[in-house]
Amino acid sequence: MPALARPRDDRMLGGVCAGLARRFGMRPNTMRLIFVVSCLLPGPQFLLYLALWILLPNGDERTAW
Repeated sequence: MPALARPRDDRMLGGVCAGLARRFGMRPNTMRLIFVVSCLLPGPQFLLYLALWILLPNGDERTAW
């Protein structure tokens, strides 16, 4: 499984849906559709998206650990 990161090449807004789609072996548009449909339900979807946007590293950044 690929690491959870925001890819630079398939972003629409922040790259969160594209990163999640790569992690779980889905197409990015499918993940985006799931996110949009989930926004119709009550819950903190936008806050979760913003938190992942801030916390997930860019796909091309390398950590020096």
